[in-house]
Amino acid sequence: GIAVLILGLLLLSVTVQGKVFERCELARTLKKLGLDGYKGVRLCLTKWESSYNTKATNYNPSNESTDYGIYQINSKWWCKTPKAVDGCPVSHSTKAVACAKKIVSEQGITAWVAWKSHCRDHDVSSYVEGCTL
Repeated sequence: GIAVLILGLLLLSVTVQGKVFERCELARTLKKLGLDGYKGVRLCLTKWESSYNTKATNYNPSNESTDYGIYQINSKWWCKTPKAVDGCPVSHSTKAVACAKKIVSEQGITAWVAWKSHCRDHDVSSYVEGCTL
């Protein structure tokens, strides 16, 4: 009865606030936003930063900052309003992509720890393998 209705409403509110992309779905979305041609670089990065989750957050107690969204954009170092990208599906918010582009242009892809740990020196083409782009 009422408990099921309340649970349903709670689950609905959680799913509306963020999106976890399927790998190929994200590849297609990034291509639409002009980020194709990277042969899996962005998918490898977002896989290891957020597991393709636009709502991912990670608090860093050492510098009292938070990493937000699919790219885990840091609130202290990048894009003055990180909450603007928090929880917005990439397809509905170009802010996360614009900020990621800014980071890459200023610091390079190595600004992300996940790139250095999981993607650099690896064949990242497997991240787009089997995707219809």
